[in-house]
Amino acid sequence: MTVIWILLVLAALVLFCVWPGAKRAELRVPFSGHNCAHRGYFGKDQRPPENSLPAFAAAAQNGYGIELDVQFTSDKKLVVFHDDTLDRMTPAKGFVHDMPWAEFSALPLAGSEEHPPLFADMLKTVANANPATPLIVEIKSRTEYSKAYLTELVQATLDTLQSYPGPYCLESFDPRVVALVRRMAPGVLRGQLADSYQANRKSGANPVAAYGLSHLFGNFMARPDFIAWCPDPRNWAVSLCYKLGAMSVMWTALPEHDTQKLESDNDAVIFQWYAPKQQYK
Repeated sequence: MTVIWILLVLAALVLFCVWPGAKRAELRVPFSGHNCAHRGYFGKDQRPPENSLPAFAAAAQNGYGIELDVQFTSDKKLVVFHDDTLDRMTPAKGFVHDMPWAEFSALPLAGSEEHPPLFADMLKTVANANPATPLIVEIKSRTEYSKAYLTELVQATLDTLQSYPGPYCLESFDPRVVALVRRMAPGVLRGQLADSYQANRKSGANPVAAYGLSHLFGNFMARPDFIAWCPDPRNWAVSLCYKLGAMSVMWTALPEHDTQKLESDNDAVIFQWYAPKQQYK
């Protein structure tokens, strides 16, 4: 009997940790069945480059939703940039959070004449192109960021979004960030991004952290409305969250994937490098 009770307690604890938030159907409507352009609408040739104002305008003009990433420069300017580091998309090296805005804004994106934008300028560009464009905003985080830093980052994101006329939701790979969104903006749709155990290990997480992140053990802090999962097969925790009513979002669909199946299996799809229908449901 003792063993059975221990197993029951452990099962209850696991359920408590991974249980998603309550289903808030009205907040899902602008995103349900929508294809969302990852970092804007751009091709493999990076013309226009990802996360540039022309790429965001193209996505909005073509009727897609947009998924994008925000983070701070060293002087706390809120910018749109996907990578933590500058190396892949610019001629500079190092971390975005270590470079001041004056230097960062002058960097060419992928050898083009475009430069990384402020989040506020991105929102103006999208609103002018199509003010009804749904936005999925990822707040970037790193393990070394303090709670105070993350709180300031979330608040800056929320403040900037106040001027946007269309629907938006917030997401992060960091459960601490999603928990802050839950506390600071409870009326905003929020999501937990998750990657596979193998991907978390490859990025440097220890086995315990990799398992906890990939299996959504941080949900007890955030109670997310949706889970944004990678192309890998769903693990038991992700599948359980969907069965418990969490909205299913898939990232990132590529041309080589079975995109029709991804659309049929998910409530929203974040895509890159192809031209799907704007809305599939």
